[in-house]
Formats: sequence, C-alpha cells, structure tokens
Amino acid sequence: MGSIYRRGNVYWVKYYRAGKPYCESTRSEKETDAKSLLKLREGQVAENRFPGLRVEKIRFEELAEDLLNDYRVNGKRSINRVELSLKHLKRFFEGVRVIDITTDRIKTYILQRQEKGAENGTINRELSALKRMFNLAGEMTPPKVTTIPYIPHLQENNARQGFFSHSEYLALRKALPVYLKPVFSMAYYTGMRKEEILGLQWSQVDLMEGKITLKAEDTKNKEPRVIYMEGELLEVIHFQRALRDQKFPDCLWVFFNEQGERIGEFRKSWKSSCKKAGVDESRIFHDLRRTGVRNMVRAGIPERVAMMISGHKTRSVFERYNIVNEDDLKKASQRVKEYHQQETTALLNGYNLGTVQAQEAQLTVEDRTVIH
Repeated sequence: MGSIYRRGNVYWVKYYRAGKPYCESTRSEKETDAKSLLKLREGQVAENRFPGLRVEKIRFEELAEDLLNDYRVNGKRSINRVELSLKHLKRFFEGVRVIDITTDRIKTYILQRQEKGAENGTINRELSALKRMFNLAGEMTPPKVTTIPYIPHLQENNARQGFFSHSEYLALRKALPVYLKPVFSMAYYTGMRKEEILGLQWSQVDLMEGKITLKAEDTKNKEPRVIYMEGELLEVIHFQRALRDQKFPDCLWVFFNEQGERIGEFRKSWKSSCKKAGVDESRIFHDLRRTGVRNMVRAGIPERVAMMISGHKTRSVFERYNIVNEDDLKKASQRVKEYHQQETTALLNGYNLGTVQAQEAQLTVEDRTVIH
C-alpha cells in the first residue's frame, strides 16, 4: 500500500511497482491533492499503465531530437523546413519539461510569434512540428508522454500570390551569382521544387532525349515523373555538363557551387540579388513554382499534363498555384469584347445577306438580265 507524508509544507506520496518504491512530490500543500495523486498512481500500477517518473523529467530538447531522428531515418526531404521550425520553438520552450507544455503555454507562444510578425501559415508549420513531437513521444516504448496537449491550428488567410513576370526573370537572373543562374532557370521553366532541383544528379538526366527522370524517392509526394527540356533550358543543362566535365569531372550534381559541391542554402544571396535587380525583396524561391504552373497554363498546356510536370498530386493545390492577376482579367475582358464584336458582325452580315436575297427575289427576269 502507498502512503502520504510531508517534506516541509509540501506533500509527497510513496507507492510501489514490482516491489520497487517510488517517491513523488505533489508540489502542493494540500492533503487532498496528495490523496488524488496516490490514487492515480496506484491505479496506473494495477493496470500496468504506470509510465515511470522519468516521463516528468523529459524536456523539450529530447523530443525535438527524436523528431529530427525520425526525419533522418525516413529520409524526409523537408528536414530543413522542420529544423527551421524547431529553431523558433526552441527559443521559447528550451529547458521546459514536456509535462509543462500546456495549451495555455502554446497559446502564449503563438501570441509571441504573431507580435514578431510571423504569418499564420509559418506558425502553423511550427505547431505541426510540435504536435508531431508529442505524437512520436506517445508512440515510444515506453511512452515519453502521458498526455498530449491540445495544439490550436490558426486560420490561414495569407496564401502567397507571388510570381515572376518574364522581365523580372531576366533581371534577377542577371543579378544572381553565376552558380545560381541555372538553378533559377530550371525552376522558372519547370516549376520543380527547390530540393528536387538541388538534389538532381547526372544519372537522372538524359541529354540525348533531353529529359529528366525523377523516381518516387526523389519527389515530395512520392510520385515518379518525367520532365522534357527544350530551348534555353536544354542549353543551360548542356552548359552545366560541359562546365562539370571541364572543372569537376567527379561531381554527381547537375547544379553545383564554385567548389563543385552540392548547393546548400542561399537565402542571403537570393535577397541581395533581388535588391540588386529591383525585384520585390519579399519574393521567395518558391514563387518560381507558381510561375512555372502559371506559364504552362497560359501556354495552352492541358492542366493534367501541367500537373504531371510540376508534380502536383491534387487539383485543389494546383489551382492555388495557377494565379490570376489584373492583367489576366484585363485580357479576359478584351477577349469577351472581341467575341461580342464577332457575334455582332456575323449577325449584321447575315441580315445584309437576307436583305439582298429578298430584293433579288422581287426582280423580274428582264431586271436580272440587265443586272448581269
């Protein structure tokens, strides 16, 4: 049987599991709290649900590392995204025991991020990482958490609408460092994801047929696809191959930096190049994905084919990338006007033809002979 005792003004409980004694502080000066905790623990021991006291000592950092290990083990390509989310979470939850990460505390985190200007979409990605941490901890043997707090999901009204016009593309390509220019062109023409481009290897490129083959493990949605190259894009890839053969013959990567290595993060170079080119500095590389989709649709490529090229699995997401701007609306209005003008002209021509036919019907044979 367990027992209750005091240390100073705080109540403690003592109970046993498999003959081993456990002493636990209630952190309370109320005897009723001690009785409730003792009853809870004895029930857990009886039902073989007692997690042990280590659960209460686990801190945020341990769950964060477990999440990263899960991404590494499964080879998830979005590990850079989750690392960025954990960086923000760590600033607030570092050193905090997991049992103390409550819904109230999470809401305080949300408010703090909003005050710093973070968008709801960004905060939701961070909250998703936090939720995944708790779910993984609950699946451990033995579990590292006994309860998972409710984690809110914010409404997102900030879906990006950015895309590059061709003039902006030319200006920014000129301003980018030499090693980033071909990466930029690939994204502009195909709408490929950044990680798909940076991870592209020569074994996936067929220069004779001018195509790129992405296997299921190379794509985010685990769907294989083939991308054909023409014109400027094909010339860019031929140039990359010639440069590689000349300077870095052992390089596996299609796109490489000045040292012949795989290109890493380039946020600073991107922002400085946008500023130099006079392009809105809020533009991100992912806007090129929207640009690629938009250009394919406007070029008359069937949507199903465009989805296969860009790698969109669902039509709803594809439609979100198929951005319509004021210039599109203006062109649509002009086309409607031209359509109505054609209809009006056709009606008038039909009316005039009918009038002439009626007049000819009233002419005598002699009149027709004179006319002819």
